[in-house]
Amino acid sequence: MSPTGLIEQPFATYAELIREQARTRPGHPALIQDRRSVSFATLDAMMDRVAATLQRDGIRPTEAVAICAGASLEYAAVFLGALRAGVAVAPLAPSSTPQSLADMAANAEAELMFVDAATARELAAVRADIKARFIALDDSTGGEAFSRWLAPAGSVPTPVQVRPEWPFNIIYSSGTTGTPKGIVQPHGMRWSHVQRARRQGYGPGSVTVIATPLYSNTTLVSFFPTVTLGGTVVLMAKFDAAKYLALAEKHRATHTMLVPVQYQRLMAHPDFDRHDLSSFRMKLCTSAPFPAALKADILKRWPGGLVEYYGMTEGGGTCILAAHEHPDKLATVGTPAEGHDMRLIDEAGHEVARGEIGEVVGHSPAMMSGYHRQPDKTREAEWYAPDGKRFIRTGDVGRFDEDGFLTLMDRKKDMVISGGFNVYPSDLEAVLIQHPAVSEAAVVGVASERWGETPVAFVTLRVGAGSLCVPGNPLRGQATAKCTTDELREWANAQLGKTQRLAAVEIVDALPRSAIGKILKRELRDSFAPAEPL
Repeated sequence: MSPTGLIEQPFATYAELIREQARTRPGHPALIQDRRSVSFATLDAMMDRVAATLQRDGIRPTEAVAICAGASLEYAAVFLGALRAGVAVAPLAPSSTPQSLADMAANAEAELMFVDAATARELAAVRADIKARFIALDDSTGGEAFSRWLAPAGSVPTPVQVRPEWPFNIIYSSGTTGTPKGIVQPHGMRWSHVQRARRQGYGPGSVTVIATPLYSNTTLVSFFPTVTLGGTVVLMAKFDAAKYLALAEKHRATHTMLVPVQYQRLMAHPDFDRHDLSSFRMKLCTSAPFPAALKADILKRWPGGLVEYYGMTEGGGTCILAAHEHPDKLATVGTPAEGHDMRLIDEAGHEVARGEIGEVVGHSPAMMSGYHRQPDKTREAEWYAPDGKRFIRTGDVGRFDEDGFLTLMDRKKDMVISGGFNVYPSDLEAVLIQHPAVSEAAVVGVASERWGETPVAFVTLRVGAGSLCVPGNPLRGQATAKCTTDELREWANAQLGKTQRLAAVEIVDALPRSAIGKILKRELRDSFAPAEPL
C-alpha cells in the first residue's frame, strides 16, 4: 500500500509509513545532521537492525527502553527501530539530575539505556542505581559500543502487529512543577498527531529544522510527522540563532517547531532580515507563553504561516491559533482543534459559563493512557463530565471569549491568593515588560504573614537600556541600569490594582528555564529570601 493509502487508514504505525517511504522514495533524504545524511532506504534498514537486536536481547513488545543522549541520527534510528519492534521508548532529558534520571529509568523498567559520552559521565555517580545495560550511541566508552551491539547489516525482525493502545513512548514531564511523571502516550494518540499534521502542510516536500531536544514532546510532534510523511528532518544538536538561520536558508526549510524564547532570539538577531526564508510554509510554536507582540513581529518579518499549539504532553484538548488568519486574536491561544472538547471548571469541578474564568480540561483522540505506574497521579489528572466522559486537567486557568478563543491567565498552581483575592501573575508580568528597562519578567507567590501569599517579581534588564525611573543605587549585577529594585516596584504598583501590588522586585541576570524554554518558577520561589517578613 502507498504512503497515501496508509495514512487514510483508521490506524497504521509510523514504522509502516517509513517502510513505504523507503519503498517508493528510497534515495530521498530522511535525516540530515551537519555533513551526514540518511536516506529513507538506509533509515528503514537501520530500523530493522535495531528492532531485530532488541528482539535478540529479549525486549518484548510493550516493554520499554530508555534513551538519554543528545540529538543524533543514531538516536532517531533507535527510537524508530524500537517502535517497529513494538517496544516503547522513554526519552530522558540529559539536563535532569543524575538521581532523577536513575529514578526515571527505574520507573520505566528499562533494561537497556542508550547514552552518549556526555550523559554517561553525568550518570557515573548513580550508575550502580541504574539496572539498565548501557549502550553508547557514539561508540564511546560510556557503554557497550552501539556498532558492536547492533545486529549485522541485513538483519530483519520478526513482524510485530502493533495495537493502538500499546505504549508508544513514556515522556517524563519537565519537572517544572515537581518530580517528573512518566506520561504514557499510546500509538493511537501519536497516529492522531500525524493526521493533524497533514493539515499543516507536512508531506514529501517538507523540510523541517529541528532545534529542540529529541526527548521533548515539543520536538516529537514535528519530527514524526515530517519523517513519516516523507519529508526531511534537519537536526540541530544545540540551538544557535545564527546557525539556525544559515541551515534554514541552505536547506530551503518549509517547517519548524520552536519555543517562544527561540523565536525571540531569532527575531532579535542582527542578521535575521538578511536571510532568505521565503521557502517557509508554516512555523509552529508551543510549550510556553507566546507574547502577542512577538507573534506580530514574526508575522510581519518571517514568510509563511504561524501556528501556535496549546496543549499538554498528557494530551486531552489542544487549542490551535492560526495567527496569520486571526491577527486580531494574538493574545489568545486559539480555538479547540477539530474533534477536541475543551471546557472550563471551577474549584468544585463544575463547568463555568462562557466568559468566566476556570481551569482548562480537555478530551480528544490524543490522550495519555496515564502516568506510568502512578495510578493515584493519573486519577488526580482526570476529570469526568456528568455523562462519564473522561477529560485531562491542564492545571491552567483561562477564559473563552465570545468567539470561542481561549485566553490563558496562568498556571493554577502559579495563581497567587493574596488576602483572599486571586492574583494572576501573567497580569503583573504584562505590566512589568512595558517598562523600557525590563527585558523579561516572572512573578511568583511567596509566603506572607499578613496576606497568606504575596506576589514577588523577578526581572532581567535590557543591557544599556534607558529608564523611566529616577536614578538611584546601581542594581545588583546590572551596573549599566539606572533603576533600583524599589523604584521598579513602585513604578509597577502605580499601574496595578490594590490587591495585585508587588511586595518586592528582584533583578537577576537570567530567568531559570527548562531545556525547552519554560521558566522554572519553582526555582525562583525557592531562591527568594526576604530580609524581613512580608
